Order: sequence, then structure tokens, then C-alpha cells
Amino acid sequence: MNVPSSVLAHELSVEVRRVLGNPSAGDRGLTLEARFAVGSGFTILFGPSGAGKTTILDCIAGLQKPDSGRISVSDETFFDSRRQVNVATQQRNIGYLFQTLALFPHMTVRRNIEYGLAQLDARERQARSSEIADSFGIAGLLDRRPAKISGGERQRVALARALVTRPKALLLDEPMSALDRSTRSKILDDLRKWNEAHAVPVLYVTHEREEVYALGDRVLVLEAGKIVADGTPHDVLSRPQLESIAQLAGFENIFDCSVVAAHAEQGTMTCRIDGSEVMLEVPLTRVATGNPIRVGIRAGDILLASSQPHDLSARNIIAGTITSLRQQDVTVIAEIDCGVMFAVHFTPGARQSLGLETGKAVWLVLKTYSCHVLQ
Repeated sequence: MNVPSSVLAHELSVEVRRVLGNPSAGDRGLTLEARFAVGSGFTILFGPSGAGKTTILDCIAGLQKPDSGRISVSDETFFDSRRQVNVATQQRNIGYLFQTLALFPHMTVRRNIEYGLAQLDARERQARSSEIADSFGIAGLLDRRPAKISGGERQRVALARALVTRPKALLLDEPMSALDRSTRSKILDDLRKWNEAHAVPVLYVTHEREEVYALGDRVLVLEAGKIVADGTPHDVLSRPQLESIAQLAGFENIFDCSVVAAHAEQGTMTCRIDGSEVMLEVPLTRVATGNPIRVGIRAGDILLASSQPHDLSARNIIAGTITSLRQQDVTVIAEIDCGVMFAVHFTPGARQSLGLETGKAVWLVLKTYSCHVLQ
């Protein structure tokens, strides 16, 4: 992101350890151990429920106290267990937006936005609230109450309230989950524009893969309290190395396989899907012949042919029969029996042009590098 030279970019540094649950009561719980540093722009915290994402945000905001570690933004330390530093939540100036927006129903939009500016005089409060309201397209709503505006507008008000204090970092815990895709996209576009001018770190918790790809400069994947992957959304989710990440990334086909042969000169190996005669050529890994592996394949990476194809660069051509078809939005979801069940996604146009119906014989076409060997 290009930041104006007049804007000071902040870096958020986090090193926390916190035991969740109650060990004295026999509850082993979860031990959160996370260490990372992020600069300005969007960093996505991604992972299953209970992985520790919200706990990290709460520790940064000061709502929970880590058992040990250090949290700082640029040169300002908010928490340091060794030095016994623990700055109060209200003194950290961290913007935090929850799933529940917690707008005050008896206050106008302007008074909601100005809630965190009590220390400023009336003229400065009004100037700031008007400026941020204009940035988020709610300048015409300042005299209304939350019950009299739409869900998307309430979301904009909550964001404006979090940002009007000019925070050093912004924490977002699935705040857009109740909004439709179009409204969510417009709000996030406005948030991007705001951050281009202010250059603060934004930590964004979401379960939506589309948001990870659309928003994230970087994604941190949490599993059982640990960061198990860190990189660009494409590197982490499109080429997963862990089965848990493949499941989060939407790999619909994950198979137990056994290695049949390695082809070092070709950079591939052949494996058999357990319980079937289906062979797959997959990228070469350091797994000995006869050993088990797991292979993940996206349903959208599989091509279909209505007659047996020849002379293709794709190395995997597998015969099967369509057992079910259903349409979800603009995607047709098929289950295909090849001796083992494959899920395949394609467009309604492909269904029509190929005449795909239940009971029809088809051939699956997979490139070698569409088959991901998982740990």
C-alpha cells in the first residue's frame, strides 16, 4: 500500500501466551501461544471456531490479560509481563469492532460516533464526527437513532465510532457477517480508503474465504492456539500443506492414499486412493513407496468431459458416473462415483453444453498440481 509520506505507519507487535480454560478444575483447555508483527494494511486472522482468534484481539485491546508476553504498537508498549506493564484498555487507543455493534439506541448517530471523544471540546468533537461521517457516507444520518437506519448504515456508524479516535490499530471481529456481499464490499472499500490515509495495522477475523482473498495482504492461520501458516492468501490457501488448512480453504475432496511409485525425473509420484482402484499422479514428496498420504483436490479444479479425452497435458483422467446434481447460486455441485466419490463444481453453462445429468458417464480431468499432498 502506498502511504503518504506525512502519515506515520504503525507496526503492531504481538507475543502472547495465555492458558484458556480452568486447569485446576481438570479442564485442560487450550494454550494460546502466538507471536507476530504486522504493519499497516489488512492482516486476516483465519481459523476454526475456538482456535484463539478473538482471544488475541482481546489481549491486544486489553480486555484479557496474557499470562506472559509483550504487546506494542511502534514504540509504545501496552503489555510486558517481564516489566510488569499493563496499560488500561481505555488508554491504549485501539479501535475494536465486535460482531455485536453495541450502538447506544437512545443516542443519535452523531452522539454514538462522538462517544469516545469526551475529552475534546464540543467544536473539535463535531469537526471529527462530521469528517468521519463524510468518509463513510453517513453524513446525512447524524441526527437519526440506530433503530431508524439500515443494518449496513449501523455498520458504518460503528466503524466511524471506532475510527474517530484515530486509533493506533484497528481490530475487527467478524463485524460484517450479517451483511450481504454487496453492502459488505462497499463498506470495506471505504475502510481501505480510510486506511490509505491513516496507515494503521488492521487485524480482521473472518470465517469467509472470499474475504480472505478480497481483503488480506497477509493471512495468519490459527489452529488450537498456534499459528500454523503465515503468508499471502494465495500462498496459504491455494497451496495448503496442512489438511486442516485445506479444509478451511474449501478443499472438498480429501482422500487417504498410498504411494505406489515415485518418478523423481518427472517430479511426480503415483498413489492409489484407499478402497478403490483409482490412481492419481501427484507432486513428488519425500514419502516412501507403500506409505500413506493424504491428498486434497478443490472441486473447482476438476474438469469434466462427456467423452474420453486424449492427448492432454493433464495426467489424471478418471472415468465416473454422475450420481447427483444440485445448483447453489451460480455453481452446479456434482457428486461423481469413480469407485470413490468426487465432488466437482462447474457452471450452469457447462452443465447445459455437455448435457450433464444424473446417471451420465463422464471423465474427470485433473492436473498433477491440482492434487495437493497434505501433512
